[in-house]
Amino acid sequence: MSGKCPECAGQALLSLARAGACTTTHAVPSTFVWRELEAIIDGGVVTFQMKRVFSDGTSVLHFTPQSFIRHIAMLIPAPPQPLMLGMKHSRVFQSHVKNNRMRRYAESQIRKDLARKMVFVAGPRQCGKTTLAKQILKAEHGDLDRYFNWDDQDDRARLLERRWPSEGGIVVFDELHKYLRWRNLLKGLFDKRGDDLKILVTGSARLDHYRRGGDSLQGRYHLLRMHPLSVAELGASQTELETMLHLGGFPEPYLSGSEVEAKRWSRDYRVRLVREELASLERVLELALVEQLLHRLPECVGSPLSLNALREDLQVSQPTVARWVTILENLFALFRLPPFGAPRIRAVKKEQKHYHFDWTVVPSQAARFENLVAAHLLKWCHWQEDTRGEDTELRYFRDVDKREVDFVIVQNRKPIRLIECKLSAGPIDSGLRYLHQRFPAADAWQIHLHGKDDYRSEEGIRVAPALKLLGSLV
Repeated sequence: MSGKCPECAGQALLSLARAGACTTTHAVPSTFVWRELEAIIDGGVVTFQMKRVFSDGTSVLHFTPQSFIRHIAMLIPAPPQPLMLGMKHSRVFQSHVKNNRMRRYAESQIRKDLARKMVFVAGPRQCGKTTLAKQILKAEHGDLDRYFNWDDQDDRARLLERRWPSEGGIVVFDELHKYLRWRNLLKGLFDKRGDDLKILVTGSARLDHYRRGGDSLQGRYHLLRMHPLSVAELGASQTELETMLHLGGFPEPYLSGSEVEAKRWSRDYRVRLVREELASLERVLELALVEQLLHRLPECVGSPLSLNALREDLQVSQPTVARWVTILENLFALFRLPPFGAPRIRAVKKEQKHYHFDWTVVPSQAARFENLVAAHLLKWCHWQEDTRGEDTELRYFRDVDKREVDFVIVQNRKPIRLIECKLSAGPIDSGLRYLHQRFPAADAWQIHLHGKDDYRSEEGIRVAPALKLLGSLV
């Protein structure tokens, strides 16, 4: 096979895979830095080897002819369409193709809760809240006439004039928390027409924080926190997990299949988060310094967050830095984990760790993988709280002797799961052994991104590929 045309190379290699004959090596451009494909014949058995080079490492994947056929589309430049051809075997992609829409994990719970109360859906901007709300609305009424977006001038006028639908059904309010008296508006509408209107409210900030005064809505709504895509939601394979590590879990960059497009999206996302979201909700004059803080924070992932060090870098007071970090947390740019501690384990009590919902900003691959796992675990914890009423928290462990465990899931104030993350398979971490000895009832895991080790140690610690644990979440 000769020539540099990706489409020709892809078609030829696809024919080769089906025929199961010949041996060849061919390099083609791709959405990553590059890929090298090689068809190997050994004893009449054909296998394919693909090398992918990212900006921070190389991975080698092996395929049977059947699995290779499913992945060959990743080599061919995708025509203009919203989804990545390389995701054809995921449940999300199949659902989108079948229904011309992406079915998200929270949809059935939203529909269920709407039958009883108002539903507030909060989460990071562009994680899919508005798309899901519109899909639910359109499926119910066939159009979007009942959709009100506070950021749209015409919708804002309709909202302020109280021009509600005359008939019952679903009505959607998007970004309503930016309105000073949004709670009063919803309380009056629900108390008057709660029997026939199903009110769905979405927002890219913590709706419990941005109350902006007004009447209490206690007992009138259910809160659901929506997260980006995850391994369990996608029904992802190991290949897709590694892709997710580089592209993130937000739908647009992940489904683009392009590391370059993911970087562009991430940069625009951070700029708009500060210049639009933050500026519209908070009184912060030094927006440039907040942007600088947002660029500095990813380097601190994986270690206790030192506000004093950040204060020195930005040349501002520590209370100012603390306020800015809290604002970024309220806008779902990041989340912080408190330490898990008890007197018998001499744990640290105040130092917090932080992670980003967009983990692609984390430069270190090890820290980025830890961030990905943290986001998956937090999604599960929030789901347990929001849908089952369980008091569930995500924490980490670190004691005065510097022993650490990456994550501790606490339910009803008791540790139920201990998780340690490693890039590659290896011996069980001493910190995990130590903490599991003191809490033997907790389910202990050491997960790795690369490697096939899968066993349970004598003391009951599960060592397994990350896909095993992450695929069991939500």
